[in-house]
Amino acid sequence: MNLIPVLPVPVIAVLGAVLGGAVLWRLARARRSGERLGWALRLVMVVLLILISLRPSIVGEARGPVASGGLEVYFVVDTTSSMAAEDAEAGAIEPDGDVPATRLDAVKADITAVSDQLVGAQFSLTTFDSTMVQRVPLTTDATALASATSALTSEITYYSRGSGIDAPVEFVGELLATARAAHPERSRVLFYLGDGEQTRSEVPGSFAAIADFIDGGGVLGYGTPEGGRMRVFDGFSADDDPAAVAYIQDPSTGSDAVSMLDEANLAVIAGELGVDYRHSDDGAARQFADGLDVGPTTVRAGSLDGPVEFYWVLAIPLALLALGELAAVGLTIARSRPRSGNSGRAAEARS
Repeated sequence: MNLIPVLPVPVIAVLGAVLGGAVLWRLARARRSGERLGWALRLVMVVLLILISLRPSIVGEARGPVASGGLEVYFVVDTTSSMAAEDAEAGAIEPDGDVPATRLDAVKADITAVSDQLVGAQFSLTTFDSTMVQRVPLTTDATALASATSALTSEITYYSRGSGIDAPVEFVGELLATARAAHPERSRVLFYLGDGEQTRSEVPGSFAAIADFIDGGGVLGYGTPEGGRMRVFDGFSADDDPAAVAYIQDPSTGSDAVSMLDEANLAVIAGELGVDYRHSDDGAARQFADGLDVGPTTVRAGSLDGPVEFYWVLAIPLALLALGELAAVGLTIARSRPRSGNSGRAAEARS
């Protein structure tokens, strides 16, 4: 526990003693039970006010030293509905009990594998479906990346507008251009993680413009040529009960829709980026990371998080008591006003 008083403690002590003494004196002189209750509540308000002015807080946790190198790693992840297909390779990720692993589950495992291998690099995570979102701006905080990765879900099924594998080209290109302008001395690698399925009628655009901004990376493919059923995601929760899982339906057949890996499209993306394509099986992501060099690392000293204040917890009952006081004052004023009818009759009597 720590105190961050808004005024010097002696000043707070004097003011508290004056206010508290006055209220205690009135409480001692009160005769009716209602009056005593009122002054007792005012004494509580004085105590709360003193405690709030002392600003009790908990000291922040100490952060350890942070190491950062000269490598920036950009993860670009397909989160369209097809990534909820249940045909992740058995070797890529362990299933959760009876629940089959999805392609997105395998993506999460691969991001973790790469980040664990490239300690000291800076990481960025961007997802694309019907919208583009940079989930994690460039950071050396592996915890932030891990948290964002574990929270990844496929897009809300009912908002899906089909898959466009080239959706991130412009957005990611701008990120990379900005990063190079800010730090031209750093190396940048990009990992594209998806299934290559293009369901939109347009011909996919080229990734060649991005190739000028990166020094390596790779394209990782997820799923199987045979395909898998895709789970419905409603935006609230991913149900881990196999009996309760719903699947996207094919409107032309009325049966479960099937999404299939398209390695040809992924190979084209890899060629345009000037990197290799590999199917995501056991160890593929680590193989990509093996050839990368984080570069010389700079260690920054640890820091202390800001204090966690909880004076606001005390302010809630104080505010409620103050509202009660205002209501009581208003009621007293209303009762003290003479009624118009009584005033009129009193005037007539005097006349």
